[in-house]
Amino acid sequence: MVIKNYNGYGNAHHMQLYGHVFEKELPRLPASTKGGLYNILYLFRCFNIKPIPGLQVVLQKESQKTEAVTEDDGFFSLQWEEPVEMVAGWQKMSTQVAGNAKDFAANILVPHSTQFAFISDIDDTILISYSGSPLKKIWELLSRSPAKRRLFKDVSRHYNLLTRAHTSTDAPNPFFYVSSSEWNLYDYLQELFGVHKLPEGVFLLNQVKQLHQLFKTGIGNHEGKLLRIIRIFEALPTQRFVLFGDNSQKDPSIYLALAEKYPHRIHAVYIRSVSKNKIQESQVIMDTISAKKIHTCFFEKSNEAIAHSEKIGLIVNNVTVT
Repeated sequence: MVIKNYNGYGNAHHMQLYGHVFEKELPRLPASTKGGLYNILYLFRCFNIKPIPGLQVVLQKESQKTEAVTEDDGFFSLQWEEPVEMVAGWQKMSTQVAGNAKDFAANILVPHSTQFAFISDIDDTILISYSGSPLKKIWELLSRSPAKRRLFKDVSRHYNLLTRAHTSTDAPNPFFYVSSSEWNLYDYLQELFGVHKLPEGVFLLNQVKQLHQLFKTGIGNHEGKLLRIIRIFEALPTQRFVLFGDNSQKDPSIYLALAEKYPHRIHAVYIRSVSKNKIQESQVIMDTISAKKIHTCFFEKSNEAIAHSEKIGLIVNNVTVT
């Protein structure tokens, strides 16, 4: 049995870590030079998983022990308070299954005390995914390895500029990637983000699916996505947020709900227009958000979003403000 820990996050005193317990190791990632059948087999193995429910997972830190029991799908959530203020940056920890001495590494992001935090969707916001066409979406996933997937032009440059918006290289702004894609694709996405040099961050994904559900990947609980973002807002009470999404599914309405709940904590909302038949609906929502004195940008190309970030002072002439 193995514990799969995902990058966790918290503030100086409150931490949270998510993960799954599976019967065996997940498959190795496809090599960057490989694709086609190799990639298809890899993804089939990612969805042919056997989670283990009802196991006790333990995180031991000095004299403090935190425990959780895995749910029916093997998922667990560990949350704990730190008596001593945590140093900002990535913190290394480990978990065990109770009664098993083997350690499984975990990383926790404690953001620096920066002015901004960034939350972004992935499919059709960063990554060309064709979410509005299920067959095209599954073909894009199956036929291309992480290295071969296509990002929207300049999106990586934009996000890397934003990591230092009103801060410096040694204290980057935190990035959170909240998606309807399943935890099955965690390693796939980690590899993809590394190859394409997107900012390292915390992924918050959707409930695992089994092999027979592979062709429904990315079709998830959008209310769950809203709750995941709310948890980030609550974990980082001092930061203002910049939200990125697209209009292929429910991002505009989710971000409107957040704007109504946290009007003074959202600095800007960016929505990429990828669905022509939703342009009018999306524009109405963006106008409603804008009326709350939140910057908005409804765009097709990332250079438009970069120009907007320059206009509102997040970045200046492609050099971040310090």
